[in-house]
Amino acid sequence: MKQVMNTSKKRDVQQQRMNVLRLEMDYELAVLFEAIQMKNKETQTKSKQKLMSIREELMKMKAL
Repeated sequence: MKQVMNTSKKRDVQQQRMNVLRLEMDYELAVLFEAIQMKNKETQTKSKQKLMSIREELMKMKAL
């Protein structure tokens, strides 16, 4: 019974983290869009790097 509860909690935590990552991704996409419109190369690069790290984390989580 304890294992079932631990598995359930782990799944809930993982789902919450995925939701947070999706929100972060949406925000970074908005930042990137604005940077593209303003032609701000530095912000574009930073935003792309953040998006890549979010993507990598999401890929790792889905692989589990």
